[in-house]
Amino acid sequence: MSRVGAAKRLAQAAAVGGGGLGLIGATLYGVLTAEAEYAKRVIGPMRYYPTPGDGLFGRYPGRPITFAMIGDSSAAGYGTDSPDETPGVLLASGLAELAQRPVRLADVSKTGAKSTDLAAQVDAALQAGPHVAVILIGVNDVKAKMPPSTSVRLLSTAVRRLRAANCEVVVGTCPDLGVIRTIMPPLRQVARSWGRRLAAAQTIAVVEAGGRSVSLGSLLGEVFRTNPSMWGRDNFHPSATGYAAASAALLPSVAAAMGVGPESFVPPETFRGEAILPIAEAAVQAARTAGTEVAATEVAGHERGPRGRWATLRHRRRHPETDVERIDEGTADTVPVGN
Repeated sequence: MSRVGAAKRLAQAAAVGGGGLGLIGATLYGVLTAEAEYAKRVIGPMRYYPTPGDGLFGRYPGRPITFAMIGDSSAAGYGTDSPDETPGVLLASGLAELAQRPVRLADVSKTGAKSTDLAAQVDAALQAGPHVAVILIGVNDVKAKMPPSTSVRLLSTAVRRLRAANCEVVVGTCPDLGVIRTIMPPLRQVARSWGRRLAAAQTIAVVEAGGRSVSLGSLLGEVFRTNPSMWGRDNFHPSATGYAAASAALLPSVAAAMGVGPESFVPPETFRGEAILPIAEAAVQAARTAGTEVAATEVAGHERGPRGRWATLRHRRRHPETDVERIDEGTADTVPVGN
């Protein structure tokens, strides 16, 4: 079966409640569970910083943008030494700078969260009245032996609930688990294949639900393979530098969702590999390419063509180094708000 066909089948299984565990080798569960236990011994319990969840960022006038951070340890910034290093704070600070408006952060993410926890996190986030939300979830579903179709269906439900509340949604899709150093071949190839298929299926579900997806797999795969500083002390979770790299990939799409920043007004550019494609094809291409955004669009006034919904494939992240530096500098304008 082609990768496009596999992504379609998994997304369809999620829609109807089917799908099993055949995409993942059973040994992968044990490896990821062992890695998580090792991380707890090396890093210790998750630090719940006072700023995330109740912080105002950016010294600008105007009505604040409310930004919700939802998901697991990758969203919470597990292993960081300061709240300024967490993805929620990095993205809130970067968005404030691009929008020239204050941003209020509602960080409801939690280390160890699974897709089954999304409903409660969305409940908490909606209480803040978010204008835009980022979701990072999925790796713990593997440890819990959750069928990929179930993961995708729960993610789709979360996106639909947020969109029904007029909240824009950006989902960072499943990263490349094959870059984890302690996962050896041939299990590494199994992990990589599973991650890409899940990322493609997540993309289809997210776009169909009205959100945008950003591929983190190939971005983190290439950078993390070649740069040891991207890894935290446990060699399993990102370091502060690694979290900044992921945040830099997400920020342009978060800004575009809010209609702010220079990238929001640039039309697709074919010479950069950007295009309008059927959703399944766009999803598979995005799973291979760093920082690729996929969002719904129309062709000649029609949402769908012969091969399904139309989607735009965008590479918004033009200057990675500058993006990371800008996010890091943006935290200097943080204005914490007390309870």
